[in-house]
Amino acid sequence: MDKDLEAGWLHEPAESNYSSSVGKTVNDLSFHAVKAVDVQVRNLSVDIDVSPAGIKALPAIYKGRTKPSTQTHKRILHDVSAKMPSGSLTAILGGSGSGKTTMLHALSHRIGGSRLRMGGEILYNGDPHISKTRNAYVMQHDVLLPTLTVRETLLYAAELRLPPPTTPEERRKVVEAVILELGLKECANTKIGNNVHKGCSGGEKRRTSLGVQMLANPSVLFLDEVTTGLDAASAFQLIKTLKLLASKGRTVIVTIHQPRSEIWGLFDGLVLLSGGAALYSGSIKDCLPYFDELDFPLPAFVNPAEFLVDLAAIDNRSPELEQESSARVEALKQAWKQTSTNRTSSIGDDKPVIEPLSAADQPDKGHAYAGRQIRVLTARTFKITYRDPMGMAGSLVEAFSMAIITGWIFLNLDGSLAGIRSRQGALYTASALQGYLILIFETYRLTIDIELFDREYAEGVVSVSSFLISRRLARVLVEDFPIPLIFSAIFYFMAGFEAHASQFFVFFAINLLLHYIAVTLAMLCVSVSRNFAGASLIGNMAYTLQSLGCGYFVQSNQIPVWMRWLKWTAYVFYGFGALATNEFVGHTSNPAGRVYDCPAPGGVSNPACEQYTGAYVMRSLGFPSDWIKRPIIALLGFVIVFYIGAGVILRYKRVGIGISRARQTDVDTSLGKEDLTARSMDDRQNVTVSLQKYSLDIQKRDPSLRKSEQKSILKPINTVFEPGVLNVIMGPSGSGKTSLLSLMADRLHDKLSTTYKSKGVMLFNNHIPSPDVVRSMCSYVCQDDDALLPCLTVRENLRFAAGLRLPHHMSKLEKRQRAESVLLKMGLKDCADNLVGDDLVKGISGGEKRRVTIAIQILTDPRILLLDEPTSGLDAFTASSIMTVLRGLAKEGRTLILTIHQARSDLFNHFGNILLLARGGSPVFAGKGSDMLPHFASLGFHCPTATNPADFALDLITVNLQHASLEAITREKVSSLILDWDNNHTDHTAIIPSTTNPSTLISQTRSPTPFTTAFPLLLARSFLNFTRSPPALIARTAQVLGFAIIITLFFAPLKQDTYSIQTRLGFIQEFQALYFVGMLQNVAIYPTESKVFYREHDDAAYSTSAFFLTYTTLEIPFEILTSLLFALLTVIAAGLPRTPQLFFITAFNCFAIVNCGESVGIMFNTLFEHTGFAVNVMATVLSLANIMGGVMSLDIPPFLQGWNHLSPVKWGLGNLAPWTLRGVVFSCVDVDGGGGEGGGNGEGARGGGCGNGVPRTGEEVLRLYNLDTNPGLNLMALGICVVVYRLVAWGILELKRRRWGWGFKRWSMRLRRKER
Repeated sequence: MDKDLEAGWLHEPAESNYSSSVGKTVNDLSFHAVKAVDVQVRNLSVDIDVSPAGIKALPAIYKGRTKPSTQTHKRILHDVSAKMPSGSLTAILGGSGSGKTTMLHALSHRIGGSRLRMGGEILYNGDPHISKTRNAYVMQHDVLLPTLTVRETLLYAAELRLPPPTTPEERRKVVEAVILELGLKECANTKIGNNVHKGCSGGEKRRTSLGVQMLANPSVLFLDEVTTGLDAASAFQLIKTLKLLASKGRTVIVTIHQPRSEIWGLFDGLVLLSGGAALYSGSIKDCLPYFDELDFPLPAFVNPAEFLVDLAAIDNRSPELEQESSARVEALKQAWKQTSTNRTSSIGDDKPVIEPLSAADQPDKGHAYAGRQIRVLTARTFKITYRDPMGMAGSLVEAFSMAIITGWIFLNLDGSLAGIRSRQGALYTASALQGYLILIFETYRLTIDIELFDREYAEGVVSVSSFLISRRLARVLVEDFPIPLIFSAIFYFMAGFEAHASQFFVFFAINLLLHYIAVTLAMLCVSVSRNFAGASLIGNMAYTLQSLGCGYFVQSNQIPVWMRWLKWTAYVFYGFGALATNEFVGHTSNPAGRVYDCPAPGGVSNPACEQYTGAYVMRSLGFPSDWIKRPIIALLGFVIVFYIGAGVILRYKRVGIGISRARQTDVDTSLGKEDLTARSMDDRQNVTVSLQKYSLDIQKRDPSLRKSEQKSILKPINTVFEPGVLNVIMGPSGSGKTSLLSLMADRLHDKLSTTYKSKGVMLFNNHIPSPDVVRSMCSYVCQDDDALLPCLTVRENLRFAAGLRLPHHMSKLEKRQRAESVLLKMGLKDCADNLVGDDLVKGISGGEKRRVTIAIQILTDPRILLLDEPTSGLDAFTASSIMTVLRGLAKEGRTLILTIHQARSDLFNHFGNILLLARGGSPVFAGKGSDMLPHFASLGFHCPTATNPADFALDLITVNLQHASLEAITREKVSSLILDWDNNHTDHTAIIPSTTNPSTLISQTRSPTPFTTAFPLLLARSFLNFTRSPPALIARTAQVLGFAIIITLFFAPLKQDTYSIQTRLGFIQEFQALYFVGMLQNVAIYPTESKVFYREHDDAAYSTSAFFLTYTTLEIPFEILTSLLFALLTVIAAGLPRTPQLFFITAFNCFAIVNCGESVGIMFNTLFEHTGFAVNVMATVLSLANIMGGVMSLDIPPFLQGWNHLSPVKWGLGNLAPWTLRGVVFSCVDVDGGGGEGGGNGEGARGGGCGNGVPRTGEEVLRLYNLDTNPGLNLMALGICVVVYRLVAWGILELKRRRWGWGFKRWSMRLRRKER
């Protein structure tokens, strides 16, 4: 084999001989013909209204600076014109903030909103409506299902996207061709994965996303930064695939950041943007001559794309350079304006004209018909459901546990008055609480799943009705039918209800309908609000209305007149009524209904026994005696109405792109303003990092933890990383680059299902460092910038980080000076006072975020800096600036080790040491950067003179999976390179002698910032970030206030007749629902807060105690404030005894129960990474606590009574009931004295107006419900619960951060011995 020819193929210029090259290297994708579509853009402009809105506008209005109608617009695109003919591949190029993505959004009609104003026109074959054209859009963000494999993802996409005439065999062939074309063969059967369960690499996910859109067989294909996260070889292959698609008549438009030089020649057209204005728009072949005419010739051996991006960038390194570059860019804008009329029509003029297909030959523009959509979506949803064992386990565990424990609580209910009251509590549990748990879990799950629907619906791939129907069809056999059946079968017979088949099946049918109501209501909530905080708030308030309107806690005739009508809109009213009818008067011919165990003689004929009859119970509840058929029909109606309502909202409520109002400019103002001072290498202790036979295997266990599978991630590596230079790790996707950095930084920790097995040693200056030394000397910059606080400015992030990370012996002034010094060093001065921003609030640019992340890590002046893809997602100019910063940091004597995907050609000479890894983690080269090309040349692989050496190396070690013959050739080549290195260079990296002794390394150990220093800083930082985040404020306050308002409206004013006894008890019982409120508040806030903490704790910045106390301290003031407002509404407005004592007791109860709910949330969100599973478990635990509180069940088994002592609900009821009922005298109301609605006479208290045994005083009520206890002691016990719960939550978090200590390690070692 001629190796020179093979290497030459990998770098064959696309311009010179493209047709023959493509024929050899890519597959003939068997898509049907597409309609040719020319895209023409004329004077496109986009403006966004950035004036304050809502509450933020009030200060400006108040000060008179602006009127409400005044608008301030920011111009994003300025009169851009372009022509993209069919059969062309057009690139949109520019730096950060140039408007590339906005232009792509505008072209694809994926941008809109009331604050957006667009000008100009976009035509598709002369028509402004893109809906008439088959199109697809590949977003920057990958939206994929983590439990599906790559092949399954593409097969389902083909079923949904390919036009109806295609057969299953044709679709399968197309999918296999796409897998080969995109180089996905080796990961085709790998699950996509997510941040919890690892699967495909970032590059593989990116290519899968492209494959999904390719399967739509579009006429126009839009791609936003499609090569981001890909190595240079994969990016080259991908663009060649796009070129092939374009050559068959499609119009392909792509934004791209750092295209390698070989990619340049594949483009047909180019749009070059700067600050939203076009500097060039036309044919690629005319581009360089055009700039040459303007006296900007392309230098020799320079990537044209990098040259143009640099030309369009504003250089801010000095006022002089900024002025000069601004003048240059402005001159280029004006020059293009003068010539644009003649230039925009030149793209593709030399290409053959593709005639549009005739009407008869045009393919169907629709996607799969409704029947196929439902079938495919059902199969896909079914598969992801059973592949989520934690999610399924959560649902089934919830059903079993709720059924068994509630059945135990209500075990074998007798016919006494207490038993009758407990039966009502049991029926309420079945009708309301079980459905509430399903509602909360389904709401959380939908907030995750809805993202894929939003994308597919926007693409026209699926319809709303298909999505709604398939979601329930897929789960009918795994959740919808089994969960209510399991609950009904266990709970019904344990509680001792009548063992009649017909009565049981009615019970089950009602529970089945209530289950469907819960899941459809969850869909309605998520259709209104896509985030869990908003959706759970809507769901919780809706459920509160349901529970209060059902007639259990507050009798229907006791509800205020202005709220009484709501019971007819409460599905629990119908469900509870139907279950009560089924139990008390159904399936019997006796007019009195079922007769229970009356101790008085004479049976039903004795008036004293009336309250022991089912008919009496139904009248006291306010239900008619024949209340089964109508409620069942009504419940079915709720299912239909909720689902139709969700469908209408999903159909018409558009999920658009958020509009930024955080700042007025998108330009990366920090570029080039680095203030780096190289210090002598002898000024401080330098560290040489050596790896000797360093390898990594990962062992994954199945859910049973019995079977395991081991996979090699990194083969033995021998290399040296030196201080003062850039040490670069390169390799294709799946080569283990990130895993190596994480292993070196001690960031890989064993879990129950995953064990990491590393071999070999890592040496610091010839000595093995302890884990504490590694964490102290190494700073790790992850690929994501998600550890930054979005509502703080750059300066605030750095100052707080300095206070938390720098030694405590430094003064505040010294730390602040250090932060300002690093801020200048990283070139962040001009954006120092801008918010960092997040998905909701646009802040600094991507390049600036990267700099802030790096700046935080170098605050402590680490000797070793590890960086994972520091240039990923950045344009060429910004990436060059970042690399300039890193070179400066290395010159200061640090050891910098970084992974990189696509390196600019002018950076290669700055690579000090290179570690080259092939897919699978096998080393191919490790040594000086200057030795890499001679090494490959000695093996017969010569790098062409005009080729980027980094691209050459990646091409050389990448297996081409697009064609069987090429795969065999390249795989053999890569295997020979690996074998040669393994056989001949194992001792290539001899350890460099060092005079450093171990005590020097030990002296480098850095302790976390002391608690006394960290706590006030964390508190100030969190308070500042929290108060600037409206969603967080709403999550902390809206649940309690909304709940208080609703129960006050339903219960106020509380009366003092016998009817009101149960109403008063129900009022107190409703207080205990605050337990759920605390949990929901925690789920909305804690996971995000803990994510930042985990990252900073890995950096040994501060202790777990400091974070935990900060979270608690910030939480408590909001709980106190909302508790006081809660007490104000419930005591003053509702009509409890209006005494200062009861006011503060009520406020304390609210505070304590919400706080305990927050503590439970911390416990389970810490224990389980699967938030959905945690939500299910928490909801079950909290529901059981409410049931055992003392009102809903009067006879709890002794064992559960013991457990009940751990519940704050018991102590809350135990102190509130005596304080609110003692001294109250209830007036007697005769049976005939009041008429209830719905056919009942409303006899009060479920004990009857003036009948025998009806309590007349609060003390009698307390004795009846076993609540006549010492309220002071109960209040003290509630306070103890608050403290103990929070301490347990802290202990769990502490143990997790300590990796569960010695016990977990011992268990893990024992498990490994078993496996061996």
